[in-house]
Amino acid sequence: MGVLDTICLSKVYGKGENKVNALEDISVSIEKGKFTTIIGPSGSGKSTLLHCMAGLDNPTTGKVILDDEDIFKLSEDKLSKLRRQKLGFIFQRFNLIPVISVYENIVLPISLDNKKVDKEYVYEIIETLGLNDKISKFPNELSGGQQQRVAIARALANKPEIIFADEPTGNLDSKTTEEVINLLKMCVSKFGQTLVMITHNNEIANMADTCITIKDGKIFTNTK
Repeated sequence: MGVLDTICLSKVYGKGENKVNALEDISVSIEKGKFTTIIGPSGSGKSTLLHCMAGLDNPTTGKVILDDEDIFKLSEDKLSKLRRQKLGFIFQRFNLIPVISVYENIVLPISLDNKKVDKEYVYEIIETLGLNDKISKFPNELSGGQQQRVAIARALANKPEIIFADEPTGNLDSKTTEEVINLLKMCVSKFGQTLVMITHNNEIANMADTCITIKDGKIFTNTK
């Protein structure tokens, strides 16, 4: 088994004529310390799969196993705590809080749990991502690429087991996209993270350790 496994995962929206099988019997294993991409056309089910893996959306049937436990058997409070403490998230729209500083955005997941910030670790991330001179600024004072770096730092700050990235370069130009992907790969290697990323970009998919192709809610290929 991997660090995270899905077992016969299905997701159905609607009923009758409006029924949509967003996922059909998906079983995948995410390997610890590796970079996995999920690629597929628009409407293929890749976002639904990632959201179910991350506990952001409930499957209709099937299991998501993390640390030998089916996360959907947890109470909502325990599932919310698991997401905060064991998972990191990077989104296409950055989702930074505009009224607090870069540093406060980065440590926000830790603050929500009233945990002590490991400042040495956080500043190592900040230095690795080239944000040393940006920590007192506000998000709207940064470029798109810089904001995405902050989002990456925030995702790493609570030392998650897995980072989920949903089209993290969708709003970036090609040069910044390459820079962000290289930074993510470096962080996976340097900080021992596991990264699962949705992308429609074949070049990015080819940079991963494992690429899962999804089509019409089903696994089309699973290659290394």
